[in-house]
Amino acid sequence: MKVVSRSFRANGRIPGRCAFAVKSPKTHVRLADNRNPHLAWSGAPPGTRSFVVTCIDGDAPTRPDDVNQEGRQVPVDLPRAEFVHWLMVDIPVEVTEIAEGSCSASVTARGKTAPGGPDGARQGLNDYTGWFAGDPEMEGRYLGYDGPCPPWNDARVHHYRFEVYATDLERCDLGEAFTLADLRQALQGHILAQGGITGRYSLNPQIRLR
Repeated sequence: MKVVSRSFRANGRIPGRCAFAVKSPKTHVRLADNRNPHLAWSGAPPGTRSFVVTCIDGDAPTRPDDVNQEGRQVPVDLPRAEFVHWLMVDIPVEVTEIAEGSCSASVTARGKTAPGGPDGARQGLNDYTGWFAGDPEMEGRYLGYDGPCPPWNDARVHHYRFEVYATDLERCDLGEAFTLADLRQALQGHILAQGGITGRYSLNPQIRLR
């Protein structure tokens, strides 16, 4: 399957309007427009009954020791892990495009309770749910898309993989507030094809992306 975006080019910089935060010279970062990027896909095989969209950052630090700490840097060689930014299932087979800003167009403190999306689609938890746990102003269940916000002192550029899966399922066997682990289990044996596009993002003022 082929996946394209009008919001960013393949392996290019994700625009600040599609991020959770952008650079700020005074406070390191400030909240951004948090718009989901445009995505379009083609080449789904016969037998496809629905689509699934995910966005995962594979460069999340595995230790918080240096994250966003003055006078310190998250080392580039630190082992990394996945951070989930978007899970959407049950996208009708006739839908092959998602407009920019149609599923998210702002940062919502405590998370979106009913994120927008194609009729019939359902959206799962992203990892801001865990990131903001214990924060009295931001803690909550973060459903749907919430964009990039890597540590502002990370020496590594983060890569965000938007993946589209064609499935033979009309409806995924998932409950409310499902996680990436739940989704991966539900999709076992049901993926007919997949494709994706990767964008890059950094909040480190020493890194310039194009």
